[in-house]
Amino acid sequence: MATERSIYREYLEALIIAAIFLQFANHFVLQTFYIPSGSMENTLLVGDHLFVNRFIYGPEPGGLDKLLPARGVRRGDIVIFRSPENATIDIVKRCLGLPGDTIKAVNKQLYINGKAVHDASYAIHRDPIVLPNRDYMPNPRDNFGPITVPPEQYFCMGDNRENSYDSRYWGTLPAKLLKGRALFIYWSYGGGTESGAWQGVGNKVQDLAKTAWHFLPDTRWRRTFRLIR
Repeated sequence: MATERSIYREYLEALIIAAIFLQFANHFVLQTFYIPSGSMENTLLVGDHLFVNRFIYGPEPGGLDKLLPARGVRRGDIVIFRSPENATIDIVKRCLGLPGDTIKAVNKQLYINGKAVHDASYAIHRDPIVLPNRDYMPNPRDNFGPITVPPEQYFCMGDNRENSYDSRYWGTLPAKLLKGRALFIYWSYGGGTESGAWQGVGNKVQDLAKTAWHFLPDTRWRRTFRLIR
């Protein structure tokens, strides 16, 4: 009997250690994230599940950054961050403005530091209508700025320019809200993705059963393990 208890205790300790390790890794090294909206199409699709490198922006300069593979945010990085308006929500966008950059848009054309940005490789414009941005009718979707990015902040936009709620609307992103850089897609599911809001155990079980049933036919196999750029 004592031997059985010892074995059970070893299993329990192993599970606890594994849980602690996974929790540590999820908070400081790699985190999973899924795409619930189309604001980053066509780079990221609804139902893409990502690994996020949480360590890349982590160490402070002069410390472990000389020993570990970390770096600062670069223009063009696809970043995960806490919403400036609701800290319980995580958001994914592309960082386009670094501290000190001056950014504006004129009739959908983006300019950074006075130079036109030719970002056709990732940015899409699906609405040909150009919306004005006037004092009596503010709408920064197609025209805004110029805006100078403050120190320790960033300007982020979605690749699906007419369908993204981003820095054009809520302002620049404080560096302290950054969580990491999108690394690669480990699974892409085209069968519908939940919003992330808790709707009870019953709905959760139904969602899991539906996903399991449609896993093979609705998985986008060609997107599996695709690097995110």
